[in-house]
Amino acid sequence: MATPYGPGPGRADRPARPARIRRVPAWLWAVPPVAVLAVVFLHPLALVLRQSVTPDEGGTSLEPYTEVFASEAFREALTTTVWIAVASTAGCLVLGFLLALVIAFVPFPGGRAVSKFIDVFLSFPSFLITLALLFVYGSAGMANGLWADATGAATGPFGFLTTPWGVVLAEITYFTPFVMRPLLAAFSQVDTAQIDAAASLGARPARIVRQVILPEALPALAAGGSLVLVLCLNEFGIVLFTGAKDVTTLPMLVYSKAILESDYPGACVVAVVNVAISVGLYGLYKVVSRRAGA
Repeated sequence: MATPYGPGPGRADRPARPARIRRVPAWLWAVPPVAVLAVVFLHPLALVLRQSVTPDEGGTSLEPYTEVFASEAFREALTTTVWIAVASTAGCLVLGFLLALVIAFVPFPGGRAVSKFIDVFLSFPSFLITLALLFVYGSAGMANGLWADATGAATGPFGFLTTPWGVVLAEITYFTPFVMRPLLAAFSQVDTAQIDAAASLGARPARIVRQVILPEALPALAAGGSLVLVLCLNEFGIVLFTGAKDVTTLPMLVYSKAILESDYPGACVVAVVNVAISVGLYGLYKVVSRRAGA
């Protein structure tokens, strides 16, 4: 019997009953992220897909695809997009490997600061790098200004930024750190004892790089290169801000059809093609990387 001063005799010695916890099914935890993904990404993508098969006349038809695929502008934009992306990726791989090699294995003052700056550089918007190049090599940039002051000419010789090679240069400048970041992480795991042993046996630096360092860097090169390739295929700001009027890539064609021509079905068709290429490349990369790791 309970008393005013506490529980009755023996009540304190009884073990407390465990509280019943109602288990939540595991699949319920997936509902919130799937719902957010559906609203933010899948629903807009579904709208683009629906618009791509909805001609201006109404109804559902593949006529927008037929018209876009038959146009010379689409074929030229697809070719330009692919070769610019491939050239930029190749340049990023070569330049990124060389720079990461110097930062990781050649001691010099400020090496750690340079490595930290790469992380900061990754957060820069692409148009900012393009504007910096325009200030240096643009038609009214510093290089042309110095040339005009030195020679008295009305204009300078540097006009390559408005050409496809200017776009490639801008993309290499901006995307090279995306290759360097995984390379620096991979180089930090390289056993320096192997390098010292190869050097003590008389191996030259080029051979050490080729036989010791490069095999360790191949997975990082594949990861960084695939990422840069996909990013270059979808790059819009760099092409726009360089002012290269004769360079039309798939993203620029989407902009042109949607904003300038008000051809929304055609713009959605080009967007669907661009997404399909990007997803296909990513899937191919996953297959190749899985087989390489097996």
